[in-house]
Amino acid sequence: MTAARTGAAAGLSREEAARRLAEYGANAVARERRVPVWRRVLQQLRDPLILVLLVAAALTLATRDIPDATVILLVITVNTAVGVAQEIRAERAVAALSALSAPAARVVRDGTESSVPAAQVVPGDLVLLAEGDIVPADGEVLEAARLLVDESALTGESVPIEKAAAQGPSPPTVSPPTVSAQTGSPPTVAAHTVSAGTVVVRGRGRVRITGTGPHSALGRIAALMGTAPGPTPLQRRLARFGRVLAAATVALCALVLALGLVRGQPVELMVVAAISLAVAAVPESLPAVVTLALALGARRMADRRAIVRRLPAVETLGSVTVLATDKTGTLTEGRMAAEKLWTPQGEATATGVGYAPEGRVTRDGRTVTADGAPDLAALLGASTLCNDAALDPPPDDGTPWRAMGDPTEAALLAAGARLGLDRTALRRALPRVGEIPFDSARKRMTTVHRAPGGSLRVVCKGAPETVLRPTVLTDPPDTLSRAATHAEELARGGYRVLAVASADHDDARPRGPDTWETGLSLLGLVGILDPPRATSRTTIAACGHAGITPVLITGDHPLTARAIAARAGIAARADQVTTGERIRRGTAGDLTALRVYARTTPEQKLDIVQAWRAAGHVVAMTGDGVNDGPALRRADIGVAMGRRGTEVARQAADLVLADDNLATVVAAVEEGRRVYANVRRFLLYALAGGTAEILVMLLGPFLGMPLPLLPAQILWINLLTHGLPGVALGAEPVAPGVLRNPPRPPEESVLGAGLWPRLLAMGVFVAGVTLGAGVWALETGRPWQSLMFLVLGATQLGVALGSRARPGSLANPFLPAAVGTALALQVAGVYLPPLRALLGTQPLSLADLAIACVLSGLGHAVMRAQRRLFPERPPPAAPGA
Repeated sequence: MTAARTGAAAGLSREEAARRLAEYGANAVARERRVPVWRRVLQQLRDPLILVLLVAAALTLATRDIPDATVILLVITVNTAVGVAQEIRAERAVAALSALSAPAARVVRDGTESSVPAAQVVPGDLVLLAEGDIVPADGEVLEAARLLVDESALTGESVPIEKAAAQGPSPPTVSPPTVSAQTGSPPTVAAHTVSAGTVVVRGRGRVRITGTGPHSALGRIAALMGTAPGPTPLQRRLARFGRVLAAATVALCALVLALGLVRGQPVELMVVAAISLAVAAVPESLPAVVTLALALGARRMADRRAIVRRLPAVETLGSVTVLATDKTGTLTEGRMAAEKLWTPQGEATATGVGYAPEGRVTRDGRTVTADGAPDLAALLGASTLCNDAALDPPPDDGTPWRAMGDPTEAALLAAGARLGLDRTALRRALPRVGEIPFDSARKRMTTVHRAPGGSLRVVCKGAPETVLRPTVLTDPPDTLSRAATHAEELARGGYRVLAVASADHDDARPRGPDTWETGLSLLGLVGILDPPRATSRTTIAACGHAGITPVLITGDHPLTARAIAARAGIAARADQVTTGERIRRGTAGDLTALRVYARTTPEQKLDIVQAWRAAGHVVAMTGDGVNDGPALRRADIGVAMGRRGTEVARQAADLVLADDNLATVVAAVEEGRRVYANVRRFLLYALAGGTAEILVMLLGPFLGMPLPLLPAQILWINLLTHGLPGVALGAEPVAPGVLRNPPRPPEESVLGAGLWPRLLAMGVFVAGVTLGAGVWALETGRPWQSLMFLVLGATQLGVALGSRARPGSLANPFLPAAVGTALALQVAGVYLPPLRALLGTQPLSLADLAIACVLSGLGHAVMRAQRRLFPERPPPAAPGA
């Protein structure tokens, strides 16, 4: 779909543009189809535990047990409604973010300039670009005047790229010079083309559109994201658990039914009892517990400015074993900073936040100013004069300072301001009277300024290999050698290096440009870098403590990638760094043995993520660019940046960080582990109670109790214990030290790590206490069935209190309140006449009530003792970590 070259300055006619719009379609990335509500509902109902509950509801309806069927269907309805509502809310929030990246475009049609929505741009359109514009589609540059384009969203390259016309000599432009070591690989995007979604940071140009919509670079990357996300680790664990539990429940209920019929019990009574046991064995509150825990995690994420697109994403982060992070704007600040300063007199470091002029310059551990460091003042003063950028102060809304023009030159201005230089005063005192703009062949820029006394000052800045030459400088050879050595050291450290020189001429008449770049004196070197975020090192360290392996995947240069990885705390030995070219040739070796992947394409990012997943890892991928989109979709969980993030990245992600703060990912890991811990906490409690009920029903007849509990009594206990108290367990706070252990292996059962023995032990204990109370009551002539009913429910509620993550705290006041309410209703089932008639119970004496309360206290004490005597085993280290 390449537009024909017409060369007509009038552009397309409006009629032709309309025809091409109909032929090629809108210039827009294909959005995910909106999932209809009925399909969302079906997806929620496919959960194995929900299917078990649906079968139980059908059986209770078949036996005309309307109250119990109503309770079961209510749990299913609430769980489904909450899950569907959360997905729809998240979709709307992401759509609101996506609307921010829907620019207009200036086109020439019928010889006149007009503004049209970017979606209406068609192949062959003549588009005008200016500073600040978002390129609406792929195109060929026809004219360029100092045109500089930020392609980091597409390629991962930190520094903007100079653009020139496709034919003929390109006009002089100013672009960030770089040391040769940093330009060893060609850019991903050609110098005479522009791509959709990139941003013009300076200059202007005319572009003939060659590709729109799915045929643009952005659209082709979006097409790689066709793979739908698979089930999360928790969903896989619960699916396996649900299948096992369903089979076990059917077998046990059949056994109870057969035993009752053998003893001569009525068929209808035993069928109801078997169904009641099925409902008791199935933790029907589990979906509600999971949903509540995930919803609370999503709410906490929203409080930290993170939008959860899919509820399971919160728990998935808790299972993550590998964090694959993008560099530009994710691990780094996404802006340039002039950090390292070198002059023949010594070194210094400039520090500050963003492009704000606030900060300081230090030398030998002491803060210096322009008055106290004349060599640094000369270096940064010259960098300020030979400069076409500007710093835009923030408005009153608290946004940061912005770079107007080339970010590299803006970094020089910020460093000069931090030394105490006044850019306005400098330019007023030394106005520019001539210049030789930067071009890609010379790799340097020179300006001429008139001094107050009438003399001239020439300033030159550029790549060290083009400035540190005897033909340009008059400095001694040893000075040039020291400067070249230091420039190479900075380059190996990932810095982009500029050399700055100047000379004063008494002759007030400007000489020819061919003499300006000779006879200069070296002022020094400036090392410029896109620095890591202040929180990056802390975040990466927290990942290490949590057993998560961090890796860096970027489209930037290997030296830059390795330097940033080292500064952020990612282990990056030379043998742990590879490039996309090596991956393409198949010479990179085992991808899971590496930690830094540089110069990667979107396809190679997919290969890297898939390699880690195939090795048994759960992979989280963070990114903000178009080139990150396919990997975000392929990863177990994709995390996109909301501010810098492109629409493609946000559509592909499960979690969108509205504040672009990587530290939020660690907070989400903690939330995910809290969710998983609470699910296991509930299962221990609920299945121990279900086990106790089944044991009571199986063993009671052998102890002289033909039918230990009536079906209505079982369902009442199940309703009270699995209801409010069970759901309240899903709101338990995070346990101390949760981030000091590695994540659970993805293949581990939800009841693994020693939970099965603890579950069975608690079930046997509760059943033993209940049967012991029943035998004692039977021998002493008390209403044994009512006492067993009260003891069984009260002891389970005591176990719920003993399951707290932080006993004695007010971190989850809902749980004690829920247990108290359930206990009151349990007691009411013995004393209130309407409930006694419904449940078939008899009133107990106060002494019997006190015994039941003491036994419930035993449930709490034994649960606490069990947690201390048999603590949960820490998970093993992840494979290959």
